[in-house]
Amino acid sequence: MMNFKKLGIIIQREYLNKVKKKSFLLITFLAPVFFAAICILPTVIMLGTKEEAKKVGVVDRSGIVLPFLESNETVEYIDLGAAAPVDSIKTDLKAWGVDVLLSISELDESTKNVTADTYSVKPLGMDTGEVMENRINDAVEAYRIDSYGIENLESIMKEVKSNVHLHSYTVDESGNEKISESGVYMAVSMILGMMLYMFIALFSGMVMSSVIEEKSSRVVEVLVSSVKATELMFGKIIGVALVALTQFLLWIVLTGAIVGVAGGIIGMDKIMSMGTKATEVPGVDMNEMGIHPNMGIDLSTALEMTGGEGLEMTGGEGLEATTDSLAVPADSLAAAEPTGMEAVMSTIGNLNLGLILVAFLIFFVFGYLLYASLFAAIGSGVENEGDSTQLQLPVTIPLMIGFFVALYAFKAPDSQLVFWFSMIPFTSPIVMLARIPFGVATWELILSIVILILTFVGCAWASAKIYKVGILMYGKKSTFKDLWKWLKQK
Repeated sequence: MMNFKKLGIIIQREYLNKVKKKSFLLITFLAPVFFAAICILPTVIMLGTKEEAKKVGVVDRSGIVLPFLESNETVEYIDLGAAAPVDSIKTDLKAWGVDVLLSISELDESTKNVTADTYSVKPLGMDTGEVMENRINDAVEAYRIDSYGIENLESIMKEVKSNVHLHSYTVDESGNEKISESGVYMAVSMILGMMLYMFIALFSGMVMSSVIEEKSSRVVEVLVSSVKATELMFGKIIGVALVALTQFLLWIVLTGAIVGVAGGIIGMDKIMSMGTKATEVPGVDMNEMGIHPNMGIDLSTALEMTGGEGLEMTGGEGLEATTDSLAVPADSLAAAEPTGMEAVMSTIGNLNLGLILVAFLIFFVFGYLLYASLFAAIGSGVENEGDSTQLQLPVTIPLMIGFFVALYAFKAPDSQLVFWFSMIPFTSPIVMLARIPFGVATWELILSIVILILTFVGCAWASAKIYKVGILMYGKKSTFKDLWKWLKQK
């Protein structure tokens, strides 16, 4: 029978021993800075990486490009004349008062195209080169349109071009529709899976390191003379679990505080707007890469706002636009369709955050307890961490598999593969949590938790038997055969 008073003393000792360490304090206060930097750095980098203004000398032998080159705050175009000597200019740019030379070839009448070259002492920035390239392409396209001699052909082509965006909704039993941006679910799913993997691996490893440290220093011999080995093991596991929860809560509070302060200094609107700009890579067609604006990756505007007075709507007489994005009436598909950051926030608002939080705590606690008990058994069988590598491998592989399945769970959260990995107790804490944002049947969630708890109880019992024998074994590198012998001892 376990003595809970002694167990409490061990938990307190383990907890205080960990939180007083300099490494704990360092990680606790540095990690929020790192997390906040992930949120803030894109804004700071984009605000601080504007190119210096450049003077671009243009030699346009085609006669069609120069009118499309408009100067702005970063680029000033200077017409050097179609007959300017390119070979002389590019070897002495300063003498001509320019930083860059843009040479446009004569127009090829057969292909209705031109070639363009730039010459500069230093390579051009990506943005500047992209802007030039776009303007040249616009000029060539305009020339080709005019060459057909069809009146208003450019307007016709613009009208023909389609830009349909798919708006996703989920419908509840009452028929109410809610904005459902799949990109948000994907991001939440991946973040939850990665967080749980990181926490379980980090703190379970901490338990093993603590066991090995006490065993190698012979402190454990003193401890087991006063308490049972099983009490020592569970006290260590629970103590580290409390350390993990303390650190996790501190990370949330400190990260929120840092982001809040930075948002007040930089401007929260600028930080939030990075979601729309961070993925706009010049020269890369996001649609070809499978990244759609409405997937929450590039949160570009999908609706046209009419002067801030309402939403532009078609074919919907009698339907009133509404800014209530959280619940759209069943008979009003054309109601307000927020996009960009509004759609992201609406989708997050539609998530069952209470369920996600409770599930996170349950799967973290029991997933951690399961792996911590296994790592404690491994730690009891070795005298240094170098000898634990071989014994760790069978335990860490399922955890890594669960992590990789969770990363791709968003593609098919209800597929057979993902379903079974969300039931297998050694992968379920990570995979099931990655499935929850997409909606999981209650019976599946309960079954996964029950299986996880039962597996933990079984593994804890087996680990306690191994720990009780292994913690006092010295002078020999333990193998799986040794662990099996210890498990069978009465």
